[in-house]
Amino acid sequence: MEGPLEGILVVSLDQAVAAPYTASRLADAGARVIKVERPGGDFARRYDTVVNGESAYFVWLNRGKESVELDIKDAGDAALLERMIGQADVFIQNLAPGAAERAGFGSVALRARLPSLITCDISGYGDDGPYRDMKAYDLLVQGESGLASITGGPEGPSRVGVSVCDIAAGMYALTGILEALYERQRTGLGKGVQVSLFDAMADWMSVPLLYHDFTGRGPARVGLRHPSITPYEAFETEDGERVIISIQNEREWVNLCQQVLERPSMASDRRFAGNEARNENRAAVIAEIQAVFSNLTRETLTARLKEARIAYGAVNSPADLAAHAQLRRAPVATPGGTIDAVAPPVRLAGEEPDLRPVPGLGEQSAAIRAEFAATNEGTDDGTETSGNEP
Repeated sequence: MEGPLEGILVVSLDQAVAAPYTASRLADAGARVIKVERPGGDFARRYDTVVNGESAYFVWLNRGKESVELDIKDAGDAALLERMIGQADVFIQNLAPGAAERAGFGSVALRARLPSLITCDISGYGDDGPYRDMKAYDLLVQGESGLASITGGPEGPSRVGVSVCDIAAGMYALTGILEALYERQRTGLGKGVQVSLFDAMADWMSVPLLYHDFTGRGPARVGLRHPSITPYEAFETEDGERVIISIQNEREWVNLCQQVLERPSMASDRRFAGNEARNENRAAVIAEIQAVFSNLTRETLTARLKEARIAYGAVNSPADLAAHAQLRRAPVATPGGTIDAVAPPVRLAGEEPDLRPVPGLGEQSAAIRAEFAATNEGTDDGTETSGNEP
């Protein structure tokens, strides 16, 4: 089935998480994505071997791509990459700071030679500012951006359990590339897209930052509860399960008191009238709720919550997610065999996901070298015009 980006050629000189995420989602949308790997391959291939001998990260982030193994320090391979980019619509890279420029593949110079090319540079901290030359990985940016300081419990900061800085940057890069492709339909000109992990996470940190700007303090680490909404946290049931509830307005608060807690007097208690009052008297609110929930099984409690139209959820493990009734899966072929991956979150009406395979290292090297070999057509210096406009 053809995707909306059918006919778009993406050359991605990527590694690790952020840029591979962007390129893989372009591939999901139908673009042809050529992943350029260093000799020995993307180091993410060796993070682990848990997926039939393949890395979980690599399988997740590199489906739908073709793999070519190039040494861009070698003149012949560099010339080959130049020819590939010369025919591309999009070039993505997330090498170490300055590495692409030193190798002759800086985005500004590329767009000067190829006016319709869209370039995307993903970095840790961007191309300016005092941190521009610093290497950056997800956990480092979780720390630098303040995310770790508001994550975890009162005992200390914690890492968010998935690579949120990488994923956020990859998502913003995807958005920027799609915007640039759309603009190119009108202007015929490409554009440079720049995204940094730090900027991406700073945006996600807007609420804690504004909280600090206007109160002089940041939100406390509160574990499995919301720092500014009460009640919005996890409670333990009689059978040892944990259930999260969320009260977003006064109607829900009244329903909770009357129908779930069966303590209607709490709904009119002035200590609990409004979210700010409940925040000020949080200990009393939580004690009242926990006293009831401790005497209810999870099944009984969730039945009451559902009847009262109170938002709730379980504190699940990865094993629980694997068996979750709402989880959607889609098959993906990998070098070690077909697996059931998480289906793409974006669902297009009338279409089912059809995910293309994860490539082995250099699986398409021979074919790509033949396809982009130097010929008498055009030049051998990468001055061809990029094509395949959407």
